[in-house]
Amino acid sequence: MSSVLEPISANDEQSAVEAFGRALRVVRPHAKLIAPDGREIPVPTAIYKVLEQVIPLLISDNAVSIVPVGHLLTTQEASDLLNVSRPSLIKLLDQGVIPFERSDGPGSHRRIRFVDLMQYKHKVDMERRQQLRKLTQMSQEAGFYED
Repeated sequence: MSSVLEPISANDEQSAVEAFGRALRVVRPHAKLIAPDGREIPVPTAIYKVLEQVIPLLISDNAVSIVPVGHLLTTQEASDLLNVSRPSLIKLLDQGVIPFERSDGPGSHRRIRFVDLMQYKHKVDMERRQQLRKLTQMSQEAGFYED
């Protein structure tokens, strides 16, 4: 089994996911599964927390993947996640913008920790939003933007 799971989306089950989310909030923190033989199986806190985070994303029509925090990505996987070319990613790695490790063995390929890549992506997204706000404000002040 791969350590990065395929994306999951609610598709045609939107209303069922919403109902499950409402039910989960009601039974908190005593959620249980009922086995076919009637045996009650408590839902562990860790699994409950995953469900709490995943359900709103599925309801808002976002696909979800589960990735272990320490998962190492290839340069191609990382460039795909950032939606940049592989050479552009390599440049960021060589400049020290995103930390990486070298794999052992022949060729010693670069590997990027998923959490490091997401921290970089979050930082870039925040900077991009800030610049967009500035641009919007400048456009409004110049009279190019109507409410």
